[in-house]
Amino acid sequence: MTHLQFNLDLDLLKESVINSNLDMVIKSAIVIVLNEVMENERDNYLRAAAYERSPDRRDYRNGYYERELILGIGKLKLKVPRTRNGEFSTSVFEKYARCDQALVISMLEMVINGVSTRKVTNIVEQLCGESISKSFVSSLTQKLDPIVNDWSKRPLNVMYYPYIFVDAMYIKVREHNQVVSKAVYIATAITEKNTREILGLSVDHAEDFESWSRFFQQLKSRGLQSPKLVISDAHLGLQKAIQRDFIGTTWQRCTVHFKRNIIGKLPKKDSAEIRTMIKRVFEAVTVEDIRRFKNELMNQFGDEAKYAKALETLDEGFEDAIQYLNFPEKVHPHIRSTNSLERLNQEVRRREKVIRIFPNTQSAFRLVGAVLMQYQEDYSKRKIILNNK
Repeated sequence: MTHLQFNLDLDLLKESVINSNLDMVIKSAIVIVLNEVMENERDNYLRAAAYERSPDRRDYRNGYYERELILGIGKLKLKVPRTRNGEFSTSVFEKYARCDQALVISMLEMVINGVSTRKVTNIVEQLCGESISKSFVSSLTQKLDPIVNDWSKRPLNVMYYPYIFVDAMYIKVREHNQVVSKAVYIATAITEKNTREILGLSVDHAEDFESWSRFFQQLKSRGLQSPKLVISDAHLGLQKAIQRDFIGTTWQRCTVHFKRNIIGKLPKKDSAEIRTMIKRVFEAVTVEDIRRFKNELMNQFGDEAKYAKALETLDEGFEDAIQYLNFPEKVHPHIRSTNSLERLNQEVRRREKVIRIFPNTQSAFRLVGAVLMQYQEDYSKRKIILNNK
């Protein structure tokens, strides 16, 4: 074991105790100790003490330079030893920076939870008593990149996902000095063990067939097998990508979006009765009942012109909206809509609103990915969501 001999400046410490607060005493002590550690490291590197003649000497001392080290107690100014050839490097800054990982993690959590860079900067300044630049806070968030990237590329062939939910949301990104709209594609699933899992995300240009297909190909390259059912809204490019990339998979149109589309075409006045019957249709629990209720609705209101657009929408999208009924009844409430994914999107949106405009695509991927990872941890702690009887 290496023993360090510390030549402590007791007069400096005594002055700190008498004339300053305890924080200053702690800072002074740490500065002295770390300076001595670096001095010892240089001695070991040189293989010779000061003014010592030795055949093993590697180099010669060349004074010091000052460098700051930021810790939780504040900013420390250290005297870093130098050598003539400049090859000596101390381990203090790398080693003792790890002592402040709690502060770094806290800052990252603040960013993930939607606290603006400016507010994070203010909080850190209050904690450390030092000025922290926005660029410094931004650089710390980049520590998330390898973590988010590894998570987003994890293999998906370790489990089968029978039910997959997909949706896209739009964000603003600065690109080539312009603010552009980009789509964030997110996929979640119900596993064969009846738990929820977030499969992945992608940030791409406007929502279209090619972008959706690239996203699905990315998931498949990680080992995703074709599911039994994909649940989504009725975006035409998305439907086409599902048909091409998931051969043999059934598409379920989100019933919540579908009902909104139907009701949106109804007149605002004198439509209470048909609204009630539409609700009755989608509350049916069997294929036979839902078809019967739909036919009764069409027969009762089919001759009224003011309902024509709504009934046409119902008739055209009906079959795609009832595919969930071909699966076990216990899973019906979970696979007939994208509500679970919509709630996840709302959480992402809540954080994204703080930033408003992402400086680049990677920063958007970083934040959204970090939020999704956080929610995946919550999903993994929850009990099985379905009754296995």
